[in-house]
Amino acid sequence: MREQMLKSILSELNGSSADIEASAVISADGLTMAALLPQDVDEDRVGAMAAAMLSLGERTARELARGDLEQVMVKGEDGYILMSHAGKDAVLTVIARKDAKLGLIFLDAKRAAKAIADIL
Repeated sequence: MREQMLKSILSELNGSSADIEASAVISADGLTMAALLPQDVDEDRVGAMAAAMLSLGERTARELARGDLEQVMVKGEDGYILMSHAGKDAVLTVIARKDAKLGLIFLDAKRAAKAIADIL
């Protein structure tokens, strides 16, 4: 039931922009709670990497006195990976195209993260 609600939010998020290629909700310990990923992408690998990146981002923000972490963004030559907290115990991961309009994606991801936090 909860997984269906989370998938519904991810589906709405993915549908909000043609620039969003995939998304997932991952627990703080790296387990995938819900995902809409391409078939060639390993859910477990995405979960583990997102949890590790967020943990490192939190530590970096704290050590360099930047306050509480809001999001981690990775930019590669083929696109972006955006990770942000969705409540205390989950991470929203969004995979976007290289020419994505990031402002809109940040806004949509923030909205989705709040909806996910409300469910969890």
